[in-house]
Amino acid sequence: MSTVVRISDHLADEAKTRSKVEHRSMTSQVEYWATIGKAAEENPDLPFSFIKETLLAMEEMKKGQKEEYTFG
Repeated sequence: MSTVVRISDHLADEAKTRSKVEHRSMTSQVEYWATIGKAAEENPDLPFSFIKETLLAMEEMKKGQKEEYTFG
């Protein structure tokens, strides 16, 4: 399901610029920022790099590219 969301022209311009560098659509770039921001807000003690790597690992698990690590 998709929903139309209004954002400022400034944020849209920044998303367009960054999306070209990151090889994403503008919409995907805004979704990425929202996902990172939500995770950071829910986990204020975690650094950005940890959040980003965790989200990447979760996506790799979904696609079967990695398997769960078992301690011990």
